[in-house]
Amino acid sequence: MNTTNFINDNFILQSDVAEKLYHNYAKDLPIIDYHNHLSPQLIAENQPIKNITEAWLKGDHYKWRAMRANGIDEIFITSSATSHKEKFLKWAETVPYTLRNPLFHWTHLELKRYFDIDELLQPNTAEAIYEKANAVLEHKTPAQLLEDLKVEVICTTDDPIDDLKYHQEIAEKGFFTKVFPTFRPDNLLMVQKPSFSSYIAKLAACVDFSIQNLEDLLKAIQMRIDFFDSLGCRLSDYGLEEIFASDFTEDLADVIFKKRISGTEISKEEANIFTSCILVKLCEMYHAKSWTQQMHVGAIRNNNSRLLEQIGLDAGVDSIGEFPVAQSMSKLFNTLNLNNKLAKTITYNLNPSQNEVFATMMGNFQNSDYPGKMQWGSGWWFLDQKDGMEKQINCLSNMGLLSKFVGMLTDSRSFLSFPRHEYFRRILCNILGEDVKQGLIPNDIEFLGKTVQDICYYNAKNYFGFKIK
Repeated sequence: MNTTNFINDNFILQSDVAEKLYHNYAKDLPIIDYHNHLSPQLIAENQPIKNITEAWLKGDHYKWRAMRANGIDEIFITSSATSHKEKFLKWAETVPYTLRNPLFHWTHLELKRYFDIDELLQPNTAEAIYEKANAVLEHKTPAQLLEDLKVEVICTTDDPIDDLKYHQEIAEKGFFTKVFPTFRPDNLLMVQKPSFSSYIAKLAACVDFSIQNLEDLLKAIQMRIDFFDSLGCRLSDYGLEEIFASDFTEDLADVIFKKRISGTEISKEEANIFTSCILVKLCEMYHAKSWTQQMHVGAIRNNNSRLLEQIGLDAGVDSIGEFPVAQSMSKLFNTLNLNNKLAKTITYNLNPSQNEVFATMMGNFQNSDYPGKMQWGSGWWFLDQKDGMEKQINCLSNMGLLSKFVGMLTDSRSFLSFPRHEYFRRILCNILGEDVKQGLIPNDIEFLGKTVQDICYYNAKNYFGFKIK
């Protein structure tokens, strides 16, 4: 494969207008990454990662899936029986075959931005790239990697029972990048899981009182939300297959909760009633705190039970699901809206056939509380690639107001993933440039430039209200 410069200054930009919008308005903006899965512990400890395999392949199920599709043995993917270098070489062997997969673009953007490497990664360049990248990483801490890409804010994903000690340590260290927790209460909603009762016991230990009924549970949840809020948390998240919106009463939810923590099995219908109650109560608490609630909906997880047993959760065996969502989403938002307790909300769908469903549903509940209060989020997971982003941008433009969009996020576990913001910015600028070329929008660079800047940075900065000194 030709190894000449592939990621050039005008990568993706196919018109003069696109080039002007990107280089003059988007390129140098800071990054607000309001949803990711980075480790607060690694940021707090702030030790050089040293090895590109650790930084790049560990926990990256996108790459794992590609390597499996290329016939790479699992021992070179997730096993501890092989060396960092052996894993990297197997990834390099796979990269040429990722052509037209987003991994091909992401890989070479990251090599260019973090290591100033122009060569394409392939077997005959792998050894040199491995050594050069490791030489850089030997002296780069996570905080420095974030600062190098001008990452102003990141929001991690944290369980309600997390003590957030690493967030407190990070805040004391005064890094360029501000790191805030996000409240992710999925474990409170998985009432049929065998681990539910033990999780409630852990929550009780956090709040230092026994949780015997629904009133106790809601009190404990409120205490944890208050604690997260005190450390700068401004977002919650929800990542289940579907949105639950069964009719419920608190009395019935209380009976179901007591039944479950006593060790008795409950029916699917009972689980939905309890979960619907807790979800509404959570949403009301978020509204009271002026938080933004995020809802990631539609993944069917852990499809390959053999790999799940071998590797554990997040093994890279999840996919797009087919779950009905319109009625339950409407019912949940309408219930909250009727009580004037609907918080700022971002929804993300994994099934692209539901793009218009999500885009139009959010428009039903816009109001004067805040411009763009209800957001249909950027392409998520299997959809955060060029085609998925273009479809999301075009659909949002048709069904809502693109100009009020809060933009991109990484949803990543890697400290080397932040060029994905550049990727999004280039795609956005190219779409607008193509529209100008076709006479569909005015050739007003100043106006379009401001729109680009808002979508890429300022809308998010104003929407979330992070406390940044």
